[in-house]
Amino acid sequence: MVARSSEVRPSAVRHSASPGAGGRRGRGAGRLAGLGLGGVALLVLLTGCDVGATFDGFGWPQGGISPESHRMYDLWIASCIAALAVGVFVWGLIFWCVVRYRKRGNDLPVQTRYNMPMEFLYTIAPILIVSVLFYYTAIVQTDVNKTSRNPDVTVEIVAFKWNWQFNYRDGQGVDANTVASTLGTSEVIPILVLPTDRSIRFEETSRDVIHSFWVPEMLFKRDVMPGKIRNVFEVERLDTEGAYVGRCAELCGTYHAFMNFELRVVSPEQYDQFLAAKQAGRTTQEALSAIGEDPYAQTTSPFDTRRTKNNFNPDDLPAGS
Repeated sequence: MVARSSEVRPSAVRHSASPGAGGRRGRGAGRLAGLGLGGVALLVLLTGCDVGATFDGFGWPQGGISPESHRMYDLWIASCIAALAVGVFVWGLIFWCVVRYRKRGNDLPVQTRYNMPMEFLYTIAPILIVSVLFYYTAIVQTDVNKTSRNPDVTVEIVAFKWNWQFNYRDGQGVDANTVASTLGTSEVIPILVLPTDRSIRFEETSRDVIHSFWVPEMLFKRDVMPGKIRNVFEVERLDTEGAYVGRCAELCGTYHAFMNFELRVVSPEQYDQFLAAKQAGRTTQEALSAIGEDPYAQTTSPFDTRRTKNNFNPDDLPAGS
């Protein structure tokens, strides 16, 4: 038996006994459904246009020139769209709860506990999202990192403080022979000439410290290690002719910022002519001119190294100066 003087919160009684509670729940479910449909519509709208171009690639470099770069770019854009869709849904729920369940007078809103469908949703949904992203990331990563036994072109990338040397090889590994070479200097930007429509293998090594070989349009940024480590990767082909800037992306010392180079993509016929000219003893600039290409880098220029007497200790200064 409950005493007549026992206190029961009026707000709890009103919420539990209110005949309009079911209607409010129905309207809330309707709003939630509408929010979900809005998120789906937004996702369809985003996937129906060039999202990468519209949003500047979400910070990812655009204009890839290899199939691998296109796969990595597509994975990034799809991941951003999925993240935006989840974000819009969560933000919508937050604002809806703020407005729907804001405090009105001294009454508390309806309290919800042990909602099994909701707990199931926020437990399983993140697992599904991460699983899908992991699946596609693993596929793209495996595809991008695969190598072949007999690529059409093999080039050895040699980094040193603070420039590059590009060796065109007749095979793979350290036992292959260099048939032509390009060496960069402080006055001349080194140019790496490669053909379109041929598979290309890059073998990287360093003479001193860790550097990083990076051409943004290829979307590969690979560390160049000293010693016996040879970092190897391949591109199935290069699609677009042109000149593309390359950089060292690893802080390697005082003149790290000066380690620029240029990737020059030409037709297979021009590449063969370039290589023949190099083997005949011509310089890289002469060989480029012979195939109708600009002999010097177009995308970057040599930095002023400022290696003058004023930047170093002159021999004739007295001790302690």
